[in-house]
Amino acid sequence: MSFVQGVRLASPSDGLALSAIYAPIVETTATSFETAVPDAEEMARRVSDTLKTHPWLVYEDEIGVMGYAYGCEHRSRSAYRWSCDVSVYVDARARGMGIGRRLYGALLPLLKRQGFVRAHAGIVLPNEASVALHEASGFGPVGVYQNVGFKFGCWHDVGWWAMTLNRPEENPREPIPWAEFL
Repeated sequence: MSFVQGVRLASPSDGLALSAIYAPIVETTATSFETAVPDAEEMARRVSDTLKTHPWLVYEDEIGVMGYAYGCEHRSRSAYRWSCDVSVYVDARARGMGIGRRLYGALLPLLKRQGFVRAHAGIVLPNEASVALHEASGFGPVGVYQNVGFKFGCWHDVGWWAMTLNRPEENPREPIPWAEFL
């Protein structure tokens, strides 16, 4: 499967690089509501688990892995199975270089081909860069969960953005799990 230059499918062996990108986000921002940094082993487990049902992509250049994006289950109830959530994280050294756009440019068409109807993204507010990325990628705002997360001594809102991947049909086909899609 070919992707945009620099984008490839993640593997559990990327765990250390993924943890290194994610650690400062967990430790110093409210962008993630996690409060403990997942180590390389945990990130490897997450990649393995995710790849059963959804794609997980990384952007890699001569320096190494500089960003990642993935899809995941939107909610656990069966009727939600045509919806997915997406996330993208870029190394602080590489922000503003279009890596997030490249990752979403590869990820969203894959989710569409799998048969997902809607993709959703939660953004801790304020976050102008993430809002701009999602809107440039085709997402539109759908609502705000006010005071939904408490981190670093204060409450945070989460805005939700969504996009239609496939037209909702009366009798939709089941989304194809990523492990079977390959």
